[in-house]
Amino acid sequence: MKLQDYYCINPEEKPLENLVEDGGFVKIFRKIAFVGDSLSAGEFESVNQEGKRKGYDLYEYSWGQYIARMCDCTGYNFSRGGMTAQEYCESFAAANGFWDAEKACQAYVIALGVNDILNAKREIGTAQDIDLQNYANNKPTFMGHYGQIIQRYKALQPHAKFFLVSMAKHHNKNWAKQELLKAHRDALYALADLFDNVYVIDLYTYLPEYTKEFWENYGLHSHMNPMGYIFTAKVICSYMDYIIRHNMPAFRQTAFIGTPMYDERLDNI
Repeated sequence: MKLQDYYCINPEEKPLENLVEDGGFVKIFRKIAFVGDSLSAGEFESVNQEGKRKGYDLYEYSWGQYIARMCDCTGYNFSRGGMTAQEYCESFAAANGFWDAEKACQAYVIALGVNDILNAKREIGTAQDIDLQNYANNKPTFMGHYGQIIQRYKALQPHAKFFLVSMAKHHNKNWAKQELLKAHRDALYALADLFDNVYVIDLYTYLPEYTKEFWENYGLHSHMNPMGYIFTAKVICSYMDYIIRHNMPAFRQTAFIGTPMYDERLDNI
């Protein structure tokens, strides 16, 4: 056994080269919040005889809950079908107590953007839309609302870690929408540059395109089936594990997040 094999990370390794089955180093988090829309809520679609579709948020099937069970940790579903960053900020989070101190977490995985950008076609905006001193002054763009989410949770849990999930490419998206997916990915990297302890889970770049064959195996109408949510959990968890392994010093005080024992001096070493 060579100990260096466990802390000398191969700099050539790419995200998602190694899928973890047991949670990997994501187990260091004992409380994780999953902020998102229908896919984060484990939504399933049914179709009646007239062809009308109806969605059901079955949280126990969400990829966040699969991760929580993989890691034997507490996972909060701060999510709902159709959710946007705007609605999350303006009503949803407060109505459900998601800003409450007792629900503060060590890590926040945020997967928003489909309904904002692809469906509602809201302006993405830029990092300039964010007032770092007062989130109430943020501009009403996707970036302004997304930034507010990060700002409010950082105020609640200053040393929490944030993982921002970009959208994967799909075989049935036209070129214009592919450009929106890329713009969304770029916006998340801009947020990671703006705030500390923020990382991007870049599915746009590192996850292979979801093909017709993929949807035949892992999809149910326009959402995932149970196997698809398990697959997604493995992907998200493996990417988080990759980030932790490649940034070990940044995560060494995870157990002290939210406690008086957290030593900010170590953040600069």
